[in-house]
Amino acid sequence: MDQSWQSLSSLLTSSTLQSVKDLDFTNMTPVQAACIPHFMRNKDLAVEAVTGSGKTLAFVIPIVEILLRREVPLKKHEVGAIILTPTRELAIQIDEVVSHFLKLCPQLSSLLLIGGSNSAQDVARFMKNGGNILIATPGRLDDLFSRKQSGFNLALSVKALEVLVMDEADRLLEMGFEASINTILGHLPKLRRTGLFSATQTDEVESLIRAGLRNPLRVTVKEKRLTANSEQRTPTSLLNYYMIVEADEKFSQLVTFLKSHGKEKILLFFSTCACVDYFSKCLQEIVKQMQVLSIHSKMKQKRNKIFAKFRSMPSGLLVCTDVMARGIDIPDVNWVIQYDPPSSASAFVHRCGRTARIGNTGNALVMLLPAEDAFIQFIKINQKVPLSQMEKNSEVPSMVNKLRALASKDRALHDKGMRAFVSFIQSYIKHECSMIFRLKDLDFGQLATGFGLLRIPKMPELKGKIVKSFTPAEVDLDSVPYKDKVREKLRKEKLEKFRQQKLEEGETKKKKLHARPPKSEAWSKQKDRKSNRQRRKEKTQNKTKKEEQVTAAAKRSHAEADGDFDDLEKDMRLIKKLKKGKISRDQFDKEFVGKEDPEDASSDD
Repeated sequence: MDQSWQSLSSLLTSSTLQSVKDLDFTNMTPVQAACIPHFMRNKDLAVEAVTGSGKTLAFVIPIVEILLRREVPLKKHEVGAIILTPTRELAIQIDEVVSHFLKLCPQLSSLLLIGGSNSAQDVARFMKNGGNILIATPGRLDDLFSRKQSGFNLALSVKALEVLVMDEADRLLEMGFEASINTILGHLPKLRRTGLFSATQTDEVESLIRAGLRNPLRVTVKEKRLTANSEQRTPTSLLNYYMIVEADEKFSQLVTFLKSHGKEKILLFFSTCACVDYFSKCLQEIVKQMQVLSIHSKMKQKRNKIFAKFRSMPSGLLVCTDVMARGIDIPDVNWVIQYDPPSSASAFVHRCGRTARIGNTGNALVMLLPAEDAFIQFIKINQKVPLSQMEKNSEVPSMVNKLRALASKDRALHDKGMRAFVSFIQSYIKHECSMIFRLKDLDFGQLATGFGLLRIPKMPELKGKIVKSFTPAEVDLDSVPYKDKVREKLRKEKLEKFRQQKLEEGETKKKKLHARPPKSEAWSKQKDRKSNRQRRKEKTQNKTKKEEQVTAAAKRSHAEADGDFDDLEKDMRLIKKLKKGKISRDQFDKEFVGKEDPEDASSDD
């Protein structure tokens, strides 16, 4: 099969071929060769391809070509294509690729719609510059569909839509965007071309394929191992390693590794945002020969700048969560290190895929505890990724004392460490591979030591457990200051107020403790008090008895009154029967007199 770009010269315009040439791409990747011709021939595509295989060009080029070949050119505010991505970093990356191809196509425009900026600004940019191709995250696009301002109605603008692409489709659904996606799909025309691109196919993606695609063409591109016939889900140019290390040695091994690779570009993955915040600050203090940046999902405004800065850096370290695990293309990443095990087997593949992209070489290392060694075989079977062992360095200086020294000088760092420890344990409990990553196998003492904690925090997960292998630091925690003078002043005021309150409570308890006991009373007074109680008791009983008698009399009175009412009612019925002629006068007299008292009847006689 001819995979040169020139083989598509009959399908692609000269401007597109020139843009490809400017990128120094001579041949298509397998996924590009399989997708581009079919996507341009009105086919819906469901594409599964290994990470780093060039999926972005596989849908960007068809989008540009389809919009260029329209019989009626798109107007300024008509949307011809939408590309949905799960993260703003991936959206920024795709926007760069689209902008590159539109340089030679001035008749088309693109617009990036992501979080971290004001929605009103996005509306203003669309009204001013238009946007024939929208690259967006689902939340922001859903929000813009609900906005109705003077001259702006996105639901009307998408009536001309030709193509919808969902990149990293499985991640879109995993991140809880299903409701937003359904809302967006409800605004789009049914007659369109749709492409779903992902590194893995899940049941949720299959449901989306059935609901949103019309007779789709399925494209699967996977790596083949050189030594066996089994498929591999990471590029063959990627070398995967694992290191078995105890929890209290883990950070020390990491620091030694980073110092020996100081001139390389490295991604370092942690399981939680709190761990990223804590360890990035520690590494900035300890590994000063490297520029250390950090990024996670809770960063709102700074994320875009940090991502752009790291992409442009020739070397350095980016400490991150799985927000950077999917679809992100960062040039020249030499190593991907997974300090914490990934939340799922597929996340392992996506993390590793940030290096060795589009034929380049790369390395990945996952650091595991001795109790987690079953993960090695699990990844080999489940994800078809073999791992080679990297021996730990036996002559590594311990970093525990350095971590504790940093925490004892800055209370903010101490607090970050406590939060990181708690968040790690909570994420460990929720791990998808719960048979391998078991909470009961964790040595909490070694783990706390590895985090450089001065004390172990109180938390429900440790209730009733005896924590060994941990020696608390000989530091008065109340004396640990904040480096921030304002925070330190507030802390001291709060601490002084707390101490004063405790002191007052202590004085109150002391007074009660030393209070004089009550004097003893004479026997005669005790006897009088007892007799008074007896009289009050008898009085109460008599009162209760009288109330019961009154209640019984009232009940009898009510019963007699009810009987009188019954007799009156019967007399009225007899009178009515007599008037209507239903009984004779003699019958009436007999029944009426018969109900009277016998003594009254005899007196009449």
